[in-house]
Amino acid sequence: MSDFLVVGGGSAGIVLTRRLLDAGKTVTLVEAGLRDPNPDIDHLYNLGKLWHSEQDWDYYTVPQKGAHGRRLHLPRGKVLGGSHALNACIWVRGDSADYDAWEEMGNSSWGWSDVLPFFKKIENFDGGASATRGGDGLLDVRENFRRNPLQESMVEAAQQAGHTLNPDYNSGDVEGISRMQLNLRDGERFNVWHAYLRPVADHKNLTLITDARVEKVLFDGNRAKGVLLHQEGEPQELLADTVILSAGALGSPEILLRSGVGPRAELEQLGIEVVADILGVGKNLHDHLLAPVIFTTDRPIPALEDAPAEVHLFAKSSPAHAVPDTQPIFFSVPMYSQDYGQGQMEGPAEAFTLMAGIVRPVSRGELKLTGASLADSVTVDLAALSEDEDIDALVASIKQCREISNQQALAGEWGAQEIWPGTSVHSDEELKAYARDAVVTYHHQVGTCAMGKGPESVVDSNNLAVHGVENLHVIDASVMPVIPTGNTNAPTIMIAEKVVETLVG
Repeated sequence: MSDFLVVGGGSAGIVLTRRLLDAGKTVTLVEAGLRDPNPDIDHLYNLGKLWHSEQDWDYYTVPQKGAHGRRLHLPRGKVLGGSHALNACIWVRGDSADYDAWEEMGNSSWGWSDVLPFFKKIENFDGGASATRGGDGLLDVRENFRRNPLQESMVEAAQQAGHTLNPDYNSGDVEGISRMQLNLRDGERFNVWHAYLRPVADHKNLTLITDARVEKVLFDGNRAKGVLLHQEGEPQELLADTVILSAGALGSPEILLRSGVGPRAELEQLGIEVVADILGVGKNLHDHLLAPVIFTTDRPIPALEDAPAEVHLFAKSSPAHAVPDTQPIFFSVPMYSQDYGQGQMEGPAEAFTLMAGIVRPVSRGELKLTGASLADSVTVDLAALSEDEDIDALVASIKQCREISNQQALAGEWGAQEIWPGTSVHSDEELKAYARDAVVTYHHQVGTCAMGKGPESVVDSNNLAVHGVENLHVIDASVMPVIPTGNTNAPTIMIAEKVVETLVG
């Protein structure tokens, strides 16, 4: 029996496992996927090939009213490395105000000054160590990689449009146009599996179980004692002193609910015995959202070398906002929207995308079970664009992208010509309709096991222990009470690095 049983070999679970091993603990890590099964994982520009693959849980939302009834694809990693094996490896901490807001919500020790040391601890930043950056961590963060000339023109065009160049958006202030920092090594993906766990995969204190799904947590009264998992069709009980769910913002609440931890009325309706009546399990689901603005050029677009996206902008949809609420990201390839609402979104293979995006959404959805067994699916409802503030911000971001495209560095030097949504789409109402037809998620689901002390909270902010039970923690993106301003992988890793210190004393 291990000291710790970690469910989920994604960003949080792998970091936790490594740090627990470093502390001399015995650890069993259970992952539903395999290790290094697909060479497409190595190259960031192949991320689209990984969607709908064996390494993708391939979630879909229920029809989204705010997206004209469309079901949105939610790629999630089913492989050691988790979604860090499927994403674009964009390293974004968020704005300092994000974490100060967490603390103001009652989550003590989660302010910017509290989390900064852990962000620094993670990083092997090629810009060097400083007051805000780390230089000797396990995870490579690179700003110096092979960059596409088109992307450099995007940086120039954004400045021509009036946006300030931000030399380091990870300093605590995200606002401005900036060159992305990526998790790369020698031009290839370098994720948490590569950085944290693969080097110690044969550790004597580690039991690594892959290709196994966890059905539920096992309890003795209200004390977690292990999990029930299924491997090659056979059920198996695994016991441990402490159980940690790190299965992500969709996986962790699903396991909790099947284990009898969640809203009593929902569980009893499905015939699940209630261990702890916690209203917030599966609630507070939210995500960043994107809509493509796509252009052809008069010049050939250089082939991708390291990454499909190299530049992003953090900007305010309204001067009234204290913190940027949009994050357009810029691709050297056409990102045609899947399942476009007015038929197939098509166009040439050689084009580029200024991907409008919102990063402070107001809309909130939920995840629910449809049955008590592992074979029963879940329903995922993002409530995408259900609030007026979100659709207004997304339209504002589309306009930001258009303004940048009209500058000399793109319109003049590259002959950029808009093909989606197209120059015939002008009014706010037309842009709203296009946004609802074309919106996709940024794959940043959070919030379904939120930390806090209120009736909707699921875990305690001190050590992310689940309320109402013992020896059970949730440590992953699901505990974020509010999504940060930017990509969620870096904050997820930070959460694991920070909380593991409380677990090992």
